[in-house]
Amino acid sequence: MAVYRSRHALAGPLTPGRIEAIELPLTSRLRRGYRVEDVDAVLHRLAYELAERSYQLRLADAENRQIKTALRNWQSEYADVEKFTAGAAW
Repeated sequence: MAVYRSRHALAGPLTPGRIEAIELPLTSRLRRGYRVEDVDAVLHRLAYELAERSYQLRLADAENRQIKTALRNWQSEYADVEKFTAGAAW
């Protein structure tokens, strides 16, 4: 999985615990709340990682379907061979 790089973002993959532990710096005393740049950086990071994990999940699902199809085909071929050899006289 690719790693998002930003000077504002956390290093390493995000986990639920790391997301809960994020502490954004407050704005100056003249304004209330968080700095917009910091909030935007975290939101962009979350969106990136969610998209990346969704992509990885789609790849895994596609590979899983491919493996299941190959297994079914193999089982069908093997069952046909078993029927043929079981009917043959030794």
